[in-house]
Amino acid sequence: MHIIAAKAVAFKEALQPSFGEYADNVIANAAALAEIMAGHGYRIVSGGTDNHLFLLDVFSKGITGKEGEVALDAAGITVNKNTIPFDENPPMVASGLRIGTPALTTRGMDTVAMVQVGEFIARGLAARGNETELAAIREEVACFAADFPLYPSRQPTQA
Repeated sequence: MHIIAAKAVAFKEALQPSFGEYADNVIANAAALAEIMAGHGYRIVSGGTDNHLFLLDVFSKGITGKEGEVALDAAGITVNKNTIPFDENPPMVASGLRIGTPALTTRGMDTVAMVQVGEFIARGLAARGNETELAAIREEVACFAADFPLYPSRQPTQA
């Protein structure tokens, strides 16, 4: 029964006029973040994106997907390793990272915020293996994310 209830809530949300705007923002954020990562010299597997996620080839820069996932997790950024077409690495190592923007968009981030997110990702990948630098990035990520609370209505009002 809980699945039926969850679907009912999801369908109700999808019928709201604001849902279309949200979906457009998710796609714009993914496109912006993909462009930012391409600007850092990473290859976007499909050349870009027109949906909520993109696949980043990190192996072209000598990083495995597993290494990237571990480094970014230590930096407070959640992504997952993913194989890429014609991947030379086994699936548990992989050569890519799957990066999506729905959670960021839900928190209120926009294409301007994606610039900072992209910087955090690029720095985290560059700092893989450097626990001190990854911890510093994690602190910056936490401060940045605090400006985009999960539940703004639950935040104490400032007097």
